[in-house]
Amino acid sequence: MTGILDTVNQRTQMVGKNRLELLLFKLQGKQIYGINVFKVKEVLQCPDLIELPQRHRVVRGVAHIRGSTISVIDMSMAIGGPQLVDIKKCFVVIAEYNRRTQGFLVNSVERIINMNWGKIHPPPKGSGKSNYLTAVTQIENDLVEIIDVEKILSEVSPTKSSISQAIIDKSKENDPKGKMILIADDSSVARKQVEETVEQLGYKAKSFQNGREALDFLKQLTVDGQSIENQVFMLVSDIEMPEMDGYTLTAAIRGNERLSKLWVVLHTSLSGVFNHAMVEKVGANDFVSKFNPDELAEAVQRRIEADN
Repeated sequence: MTGILDTVNQRTQMVGKNRLELLLFKLQGKQIYGINVFKVKEVLQCPDLIELPQRHRVVRGVAHIRGSTISVIDMSMAIGGPQLVDIKKCFVVIAEYNRRTQGFLVNSVERIINMNWGKIHPPPKGSGKSNYLTAVTQIENDLVEIIDVEKILSEVSPTKSSISQAIIDKSKENDPKGKMILIADDSSVARKQVEETVEQLGYKAKSFQNGREALDFLKQLTVDGQSIENQVFMLVSDIEMPEMDGYTLTAAIRGNERLSKLWVVLHTSLSGVFNHAMVEKVGANDFVSKFNPDELAEAVQRRIEADN
């Protein structure tokens, strides 16, 4: 099964073309779930797990993998399902999210598929706030559910969203004057984190679930010829989103005469040199890895300094 991801690093050329590859897996029963291959480092048969005292109930243990100690979360339990049994026959998906390497225990790994983000949609509106999905899609008549991993991680190991006092004191030198910062992110947890951060700086926050919604809103703001800079201070966008990813959103903004001067910060749990190259390619102004409230606040400060 390790071989299934041998060529992951060769597939990054798809990013920026509103495409992605999903690693499909199952937890319990026939339901198929997905995770973006770009975040996956390795898939392997579940190794011996060491149980730790006082661990979170969904953490089945830690494993020593290639010189590192990695905690392994039972993905089924994490989304409210039953515990996976006979873990020796299960697999661990090693992924990188928000600057940390994390193992996810799954029952079986199916295959990798190549898709357009346009065919991936937000969860149904009736799903409620308690669901663990960022998106759904249809593959060969099967419903595939894409899990909100950031929500799972926030519950297992909460991340603070408070800005340090030194940065707040510095921000007081600049009056936001009711300026609005737009946020585009498919994770409800990530949206809330960014909202809380920018609101601490005195800005108004308006959020969207994906790049398509954000782009439609921006176009509507300028339909009467008004300058986008007078209405929106900046856009903070995730990269991976259903219907339209952050790279495609940024490129669309730069290609629209009325929107082209909007300040865009790409804010993502994806990491690596590749993302910085893509930032330059699509014309984003800044790039910030998730999630550090001080670093996001500093990105807002860089936007302020650009005006001075």
